[in-house]
Amino acid sequence: MRARTGVLLSVAIVFGIGLLFNCRRPPDPGEPLRGLTRAERDRFARGRAVFGREFTEETGLGPLFNAVSCGECHEEPVPGGVGDEVEVHATALLQDGTCDALSRLGGPVYQQQVTPALRLALGIEEEPVPAEATGRARRTSPAIMGLGLLDAVPDAAILRRADPDDKDGDGVSGRPNRFFDGRLGRFGRKAFVPTLREFNDGAFPIEQGVTIPAQPVEDTVAGSPLPPGVDPAADPEIGSEDLVLTDAFVRLLAPPQPARSTFSTRRGGRIFDSIGCDSCHVPQLRTGHSPTKALRNKTVRAYTDLLLHDMGPELADICLGLAAPSEFRTEPLMGLRLRSLFLHDGRAGSIDEAIRQHGGEGKRARDRFVALSDAERRALLAFLGSL
Repeated sequence: MRARTGVLLSVAIVFGIGLLFNCRRPPDPGEPLRGLTRAERDRFARGRAVFGREFTEETGLGPLFNAVSCGECHEEPVPGGVGDEVEVHATALLQDGTCDALSRLGGPVYQQQVTPALRLALGIEEEPVPAEATGRARRTSPAIMGLGLLDAVPDAAILRRADPDDKDGDGVSGRPNRFFDGRLGRFGRKAFVPTLREFNDGAFPIEQGVTIPAQPVEDTVAGSPLPPGVDPAADPEIGSEDLVLTDAFVRLLAPPQPARSTFSTRRGGRIFDSIGCDSCHVPQLRTGHSPTKALRNKTVRAYTDLLLHDMGPELADICLGLAAPSEFRTEPLMGLRLRSLFLHDGRAGSIDEAIRQHGGEGKRARDRFVALSDAERRALLAFLGSL
């Protein structure tokens, strides 16, 4: 009896240590945040299923679309990662300096695929960009892991870092973007969308042509009426519950963890700070209050300030909100090691190449990068490649 009790106790101890180790182990890419309740884990799992659902014409796809599912654009190396799709965006910069998102003409996102019914009716292969557009842009699909934490960063914490007039004279003058209604933006390459829920919900009509309760009708192609009969599914084509679940999946995705630290990456991190990369790519932000405990008062090492910065004329493309064509939100660097293409349009095939294309407010740090010794540059690239 004593022997059996001892065996059971040993098994219990080993099992308990295993659970403790698993709880402390950083999440792998695609896994949820640690510390979720059972109900939150359930919503995460159910939301992942909606995220991967492939729509058809009969279930609401199109007639204009970029992808058949959320997962098609966010698939590498796991659901929630990057994708190989490249979108077309277009807007108009007016003579008075304001930006027209061309919403009445199908903008700012112009879908690159059409359903067979629409192709037959109009003879088009993609949504045409209207002549009113003054700028076009290409956009790669970003990773969405860790965005729930960025959503929980208080507005005040972002605005504290803004220095639109460069009063401190460091050559960096980050400024906030604003949505149509004046709310602070933070999501998207131009930091235009204020909340993660709006970012997630909007992807269904924008990327898949799937109507939602808040946007129940899709009736135009670049501003012209849809031909009758090309959109057979009843509107809205996805319900509120599935939107809530999709949002839960994205919101509760853990941020990608960096690779194991080495002497070289630690040295590279110090160089990153010393040449001024951290002026825009702020190493960490702090979340505030959240109804989800796993998101509340947490530090997220995202390497962004969520502000707009002028990146120079070579990278300029479209305006959006208050963002000028050359202004972009500081790209979060968390998960950089999981990417193969860099910059907002994927034009850079390496981290080194992406740094060398920084202009405007990034020029000073870029020039310091170029001036590094070969060993210093290797250490910095090792650090960035580990994030």
